[in-house]
Amino acid sequence: MRKNPMLGYALMFGVIALLPAFGIYPIFVMKVLCFALFACAFNLLIGFTGLLSFGHAAFFGAAAYACGHAIKVWGLPVPLGIAFGVAGAALLGLVFGLLAIRRSGIYFAMITLALSQMVFFYFLQAPFTGGEDGLQQVPRGHLLGLDLQNDVVLYEVVVAIFIAAFWLIYRTVHSPFGQVLTAIRENEPRAVSLGYDVERFKLLAFVLSAALAGLAGATKTLVLGFATLSDAIWTTSGAVILMTLVGGMGTMVGPMVGALVIVSLENKIGDLGALLANITGIQWFQGLGEAVTLVTGLIFILCVLLFRRGIVGEAIALRARLRG
Repeated sequence: MRKNPMLGYALMFGVIALLPAFGIYPIFVMKVLCFALFACAFNLLIGFTGLLSFGHAAFFGAAAYACGHAIKVWGLPVPLGIAFGVAGAALLGLVFGLLAIRRSGIYFAMITLALSQMVFFYFLQAPFTGGEDGLQQVPRGHLLGLDLQNDVVLYEVVVAIFIAAFWLIYRTVHSPFGQVLTAIRENEPRAVSLGYDVERFKLLAFVLSAALAGLAGATKTLVLGFATLSDAIWTTSGAVILMTLVGGMGTMVGPMVGALVIVSLENKIGDLGALLANITGIQWFQGLGEAVTLVTGLIFILCVLLFRRGIVGEAIALRARLRG
């Protein structure tokens, strides 16, 4: 009898929702959840449609700025601010898709990268973004009578947003639409021969992925209270690619694991370096926090050499071999 995977997901999200009760710092977990949603949105495009975008940071950053500006300057309620950010990211995704979707492979990737860099330089010079200082002090406000200034209350809201987005991705992947996307990834010429409008399906997947990436960016602004140029720079696009590949491309949980690994490294590697320096007496470890890019690069190389399917992908393959 086949097990229902939704029961496992429900148990996983139940544990995540209770993490603050075990003394886990809620801001850190909320940041991980935001980037996990970002990685899941990207995985919908590359893992289930076969499109590699180097410009997803544009949607993440655009929604972060749009949501922050709408809440701070226009005084919109939090739900409307988040919706405005998601709508802006979806519209930007539609523009990107219309320009890039007719190409494939490296040409598609380079077009998305170029468009993303154009958006980045616009944010650098636009007056409403704050330039290099970023958009600071975005208020959390209230949601349905809940005071979001309370970290624990905001944490549960962020978990609810993530669960809703994850459910949407799951339903999309396991719907007839998702099956067509998988067919396009596996054999696009055959999908065309079966009568599917491949470009329309890819465009819809691209816009949906952009909207979900925007939801992640808008939520991140609400959590941290600011939006900066680092949200829209090309290295953020590289980071989400790394999260997806490390966790397991084409799996549902893999991007979440990859986001946890990468965000944890970025936030905790300095503390690890100080601990190693105290234990070993080697002062070189003190500078480990400044070598985050080097460490993540080494992890990427190890995954390519030893875990080609990513952490979750290799775990699934190992379980299948053991059952076989």
